[in-house]
Amino acid sequence: MTKKENEPISFNTIFYEVFGVVARITLNRPERTNAINDVMLSELSAALDLCEGDAAIRAIVVRGMGNAFSSGFDLKEQMERRPSGVAQWRPILRKDFDVPMRFWHFPKPTIAAVRGPCLAGACELALACDITIAAADAFFGEPELKFGAGIVVMILPWIVGPKVAKEIILMGQDRIDAARAREIGMINRVVPGADLDEAALNIARHIGAIDPLLVRETKRSINRSIEARGMLEALEAALASDMLIEGEGSPDKARFMDIARSNGLKAALAWRDARFPAGMT
Repeated sequence: MTKKENEPISFNTIFYEVFGVVARITLNRPERTNAINDVMLSELSAALDLCEGDAAIRAIVVRGMGNAFSSGFDLKEQMERRPSGVAQWRPILRKDFDVPMRFWHFPKPTIAAVRGPCLAGACELALACDITIAAADAFFGEPELKFGAGIVVMILPWIVGPKVAKEIILMGQDRIDAARAREIGMINRVVPGADLDEAALNIARHIGAIDPLLVRETKRSINRSIEARGMLEALEAALASDMLIEGEGSPDKARFMDIARSNGLKAALAWRDARFPAGMT
């Protein structure tokens, strides 16, 4: 598919733009805090196919439209679909896992540019990118356990280590500010919000000036240094555990969803947060 530079290719839930040697993917559901639904996952995969097939593209930037990167996988869609049992959950979670992990395996470098919330599945996508930069207002987290859900892409322990990952995941922390995220190794750098987009493009352009074969093989070697410790097998095992968790269903998740369906998601989040001691994040 041919297009002029900066001219978006038409998708329903994302924008795909080209800036010279850089492709930029923008999650584009600002009315839903860029929540990642099934259509967005399919379109992300299609955009990655476009980028992979275009020899002129040497790096990817992924960001969110408006004031958020993404709140994570779309709970409203899950409320409407009402999957139950491992057989129904397996293809959903498989796709939820495979698309974010494409950013890890992608043969070209991937850069996440994060502002505002970057939570749950979106946090996992940002962690799977090669480089993650954040605006000062960005915050990260894995709140899934607080409402009875599991972790789809258990990549956090491989990025920050088991002690920090256990604290974040077991406590369902969802307000890790950009400075703390950089301190523990979740992200590479923090920049002023006004500079975020250009900073991400500049990193991509810098890497894009290097021989792409050299970049591809070096990225692969760095990934293998981590994968050799069993990362990919551990991620698959964690995904299998999540399939059981979601398939069998947690009473906490059932209650959360019941409240969300009857009183709205804000009420369900209020119920969730009221269960925990004040002052703990």
